[in-house]
Amino acid sequence: MDLQEIKDALENSDPQQRMRGIRELRNYEADVAAPLLLNKVKDSEFLVRSFVAMGLGKKRSAEAFAALLEMMKSDSDPNVRSEAANSLSYYGDSAVSHLRQMYEVDSHWLIRRSIIAALADLNALQELLEICVIGLSGDDEAVMESCIGCLGLFPDTEQQEPALRLLLSFVEDESWRIRIQVAKSLGKYDAEQATAALNKLKTDENHQVVGAVLESLM
Repeated sequence: MDLQEIKDALENSDPQQRMRGIRELRNYEADVAAPLLLNKVKDSEFLVRSFVAMGLGKKRSAEAFAALLEMMKSDSDPNVRSEAANSLSYYGDSAVSHLRQMYEVDSHWLIRRSIIAALADLNALQELLEICVIGLSGDDEAVMESCIGCLGLFPDTEQQEPALRLLLSFVEDESWRIRIQVAKSLGKYDAEQATAALNKLKTDENHQVVGAVLESLM
């Protein structure tokens, strides 16, 4: 599509056409694509806004960064907020403090899992550990699984000791899904406490947990 065709598609009453126009902007540089995307951050369709958020992560500018922050904070749909959080990670270290703050403000599991993944990708280990502590103090199992999985990223870092201590506190969690993640993350640690915990989990009543332990011990 040429640029005029894209502009026409973006103004079409059919959301499928608007999404098509947004997809086609991938072939244009940020100075052309970002302003057109910015015009659609308040689109009536959440799928269109999600596509806009994705696009603004790849067609970066100061204005796009500001728009993504606003979408993450105030969009009515969690899918859009989640996509905005994910796209902010493309902006590197400048996004870390905003993602960290948003994790506390927005407790929706989809946004929290996006922020966990984004901070892991950015290697923002201190902030990642802080949000894992928050997530693991809650009762959302999907978020807890993500947090436990991320605790496997801390061996040989400054945060190794508190991360391992937090991980060990979930060895006897009542959820077998959590215990599977614990086993997988413990396998990353070269520490006596981790090995002892894995040996304990080797006798777990759930065969999937035992399988995760055996895989980790290999």
